[in-house]
Amino acid sequence: MNYRIRCAGLPLAVYREVAAHLCQVEGVRTQLISQQSQQFEYALSQIDSLWIQYSEHVDSEAYEQVQQILAYYSNRYGAWETVAGTT
Repeated sequence: MNYRIRCAGLPLAVYREVAAHLCQVEGVRTQLISQQSQQFEYALSQIDSLWIQYSEHVDSEAYEQVQQILAYYSNRYGAWETVAGTT
């Protein structure tokens, strides 16, 4: 299973921190997807979204850890939204 999420206005450094925390969970890989806008806008993050992939053999504990990490950052920076068209 894999999907992409984003949090509006989340700074690059925080996206990197989230990705680093998620990669510590066994069976989870992440990738930062760069912003594709041709216009620079200070309020936009340099990152469009965070791609999360679970290995085939990931257990429910790992999935729960990911949800806890995402909830931690959501409580501080705002809600995550799933990027349409990803599975």
